[in-house]
Amino acid sequence: MDTTSDRSLTAEEVLAEPGAPVVIFDHVSLAFDDKVILKDVSFTLISGHTKIILGASGAGKSMTLKILLGLLKADGGVVWVNGERVDQLTEEQMMTVRANVGMVFQEGALFDSLTVRENVGYRLYEETDMPLDEIDQRVKEVLGFIGLAEFIDRMPSELSGGQRRRVAIARALASKPKILLYDEATTGLDPITATTVDDEIIKLRDLERVSSIVVTHQLRDAFYVATHTAVRDADGAIRIVPAERHKEQEAEFLMLRDGLIVFEGDADSLRSCDDEYIRKFLS
Repeated sequence: MDTTSDRSLTAEEVLAEPGAPVVIFDHVSLAFDDKVILKDVSFTLISGHTKIILGASGAGKSMTLKILLGLLKADGGVVWVNGERVDQLTEEQMMTVRANVGMVFQEGALFDSLTVRENVGYRLYEETDMPLDEIDQRVKEVLGFIGLAEFIDRMPSELSGGQRRRVAIARALASKPKILLYDEATTGLDPITATTVDDEIIKLRDLERVSSIVVTHQLRDAFYVATHTAVRDADGAIRIVPAERHKEQEAEFLMLRDGLIVFEGDADSLRSCDDEYIRKFLS
């Protein structure tokens, strides 16, 4: 009797399946001395989908991104990114993996002495041999996509907080990565400004098919990203609208507590969860 359907697939088998995930964390653990950061954490990110990681400060949210990028080595487990097993790669080999991953930090991390044009094109200038005119065209393209084309020659000091975050997204997008990581990208912004950043995350996911991991403790932004979608009208105009149920299910929440996953599921499942800790967190 064939019993293959009764067992879990290995990471290698999952990667070979149609619609394979672009990220796999397989029983990943991390500790600093006696402090456990992640304990047997497993999850996947499907191409074109969003994983939203929630949790209190110190729960291990940002550490997952550092492990994914190879900035930290886990103590145990296996990590796959775009088909590469990154926990076995050298720093030099990781550079190829990181070329397909963009990162947006909490403060934007723009270079104050460079213009918006130079900030957005920085990675292309430094890490590729792309001709300068092609880099300039790509910079204009991504700034146009996020609605900041007219700011191309401004300095970061001339931009608002929300505009700086959106320029940081443009910089991460410039190299056409398959995955974008957002680490508290809306923290410190007022709700209206934060929504402009959320809209860019949604647009990139739905119109550019960029897979994303969003680390945040801002519940309003997390639910907004999970329950809205971007559509392009016949005239090319882009609108952000409430997502249909099947689209909402492409955004999964993952909640960490003391290094453990205590919840994984879509927005509706999270809202209806009766776990006492989660109810308190959501309140």
